[in-house]
Amino acid sequence: MAISAQLGELHRAELSAGPVEYRERGSGTPIVFLHGIVANGDVWRNVVPELAGQYRCITPDWPLGSHRLPMRDGTDFTLFGLAKLVDEFLETLGLNDVVLVANDTGGAIAQAVAARYPQRLSRLVLTPCDAFNNFLPLPIKHLQLFGRAPLGLYLLAQSLRSRAIQRLPIAFGRLTERPIPAEIMRSYTEPLRSLSGVRRDFAALVSAISTRFTEEAGRGLSSFDRPTLIVWARERRRFFPAEYAHRLADILPDARLEFLDGTGPFVSEDQPVALSRSIQKFIIETSQHRR
Repeated sequence: MAISAQLGELHRAELSAGPVEYRERGSGTPIVFLHGIVANGDVWRNVVPELAGQYRCITPDWPLGSHRLPMRDGTDFTLFGLAKLVDEFLETLGLNDVVLVANDTGGAIAQAVAARYPQRLSRLVLTPCDAFNNFLPLPIKHLQLFGRAPLGLYLLAQSLRSRAIQRLPIAFGRLTERPIPAEIMRSYTEPLRSLSGVRRDFAALVSAISTRFTEEAGRGLSSFDRPTLIVWARERRRFFPAEYAHRLADILPDARLEFLDGTGPFVSEDQPVALSRSIQKFIIETSQHRR
């Protein structure tokens, strides 16, 4: 689970699939954050403090492998099942006019929310993420193979204890320009190592990954007419190539596209201030247009 105090106070939402822990800080327009697989709310620890002075920042630990509380047996871990979970979370907290901010696998989920459950959203912010036929990206495709079998997943989880392995291209090495702090890496990797229920959830998750869902979500984005900000990394490693950002911008009816230098796909890790300023400017400008 996320350990960063700067994300705010810890709470728990009781959903039909199981409990979801989240941290909350600030007041005003609600911003809800989505992270990717083998990550949690700590991805946003350096962004939330930049925004919480003006906005209500809600940072859940979604059940994507770095959560503490397992989901119930039979939970739908397909992309649209996870999108429904997000929508139920927003409903449970009574949230409307939500700014949904997403990264990595969370960006694919956010696209599915926008395509199928847009009623509670006012804006969408996508940072480098899975889309169309890039789900999962090639460097981490092995997670679908090793993550399905109990023994393979256990061995994979234990290997992530090593800082050297964490920085390999097939792990976290392509996601940031600089190493992620050791205590944050522990928050990402320890649940898979120590909690059998989390490993069960992760096995169900990777077994349900299919590009047919991201392709369907992509087609559905043409009907999402709320303002969208796409902030992509001008990265060298092509984990999430720029052509996907352009394709998303072409499909979404009201999209603006920006690129950041000096960052990997985890732009909230490498460029949190620049990302925060882009989000704040986007919210202010689109609020003015709505008056």
